[in-house]
Amino acid sequence: MNSWGNIFRLTIWGESHGAEVGVSIDGVPAGIVLSEEDFVADLDRRRAGSAGTTTRKESDQPHIVSGLYNGYTTGSPLTITFRNENTRSGDYSNLVRQPRPSHADWVAQKKWNGFNDPRGGGHFSGRITLGMVAAGVVAKKILGDAVRFSTEITEIGGERNKDKFAAVIESARMDQNSVGGVVECRVDGVEAGLGEPFFDSAESLMAHLLFSVPAVKGVEFGDGFESARIRGSQNNDPIIDMQGRTATNHAGGIVGGITNSNEIVVRAAVKPTASISREQQTLNIESGAVEPLIIKGRHDVCITLRAAVVVEAAVAIALADLKLRR
Repeated sequence: MNSWGNIFRLTIWGESHGAEVGVSIDGVPAGIVLSEEDFVADLDRRRAGSAGTTTRKESDQPHIVSGLYNGYTTGSPLTITFRNENTRSGDYSNLVRQPRPSHADWVAQKKWNGFNDPRGGGHFSGRITLGMVAAGVVAKKILGDAVRFSTEITEIGGERNKDKFAAVIESARMDQNSVGGVVECRVDGVEAGLGEPFFDSAESLMAHLLFSVPAVKGVEFGDGFESARIRGSQNNDPIIDMQGRTATNHAGGIVGGITNSNEIVVRAAVKPTASISREQQTLNIESGAVEPLIIKGRHDVCITLRAAVVVEAAVAIALADLKLRR
């Protein structure tokens, strides 16, 4: 489904080359100061334009069409829309008969019996994450200024030295290829007690949203998989004061599925962009044979560059829903 949330409930909608994409959010408390300008900073972080990103340029101007009056949220559903202004649908005409490797083209045809919109990936495009970024802005308003987010890319194409990221991306571009990366989101100032175990634990809700982001293939909290390689005496976080502060933070700010007031640390692994320029051998569903495929269009060499703010938004949305439940 395209809706998520218990109290802070969002529905994302639209297609990459349709008229608009956007998000409707129910459960937003009344009286929050909000304007279209509040969305600009995070939308700019997602925008294309830097080396390694798509040449498709969109204004990404948010339009608040409901749920706002005199600069304050009304308590009714908040809807934010974004117009698609720069589409080239003809670049995707051959992908109906020859779906892209590791993309949703083929499975979308199967699931919806060929009635899906294939242009630009349709509803499976990364463009749909505009709605998540917008919802993340509202979520951070609900969490308040005391909750601080710090999100960065810690790895690209297996390289962890940030000074070499640009060279890794350029090498992939010259090779008509793509690279993935790792995004780390840290959140400070989150109160203790957020989380509804078992199935709506803080980690469960964040992971649910993060795995909904196109291209995210792995999620870990705190030391994550590294904690499986050490002993309990090394992994435990001793409590050192009445506020629950711990001497270490291997758990990443969550124990028992509940926030413990320490810094939340979550990482998301983003796969390489599936659409690459080099020729590939893949099935042509009309001929039934494996044939060469050249993908046209404008695609990111490293989608991780634009995914960092989407990861942050997903974490913020989950925390806002848990805060409103409490």
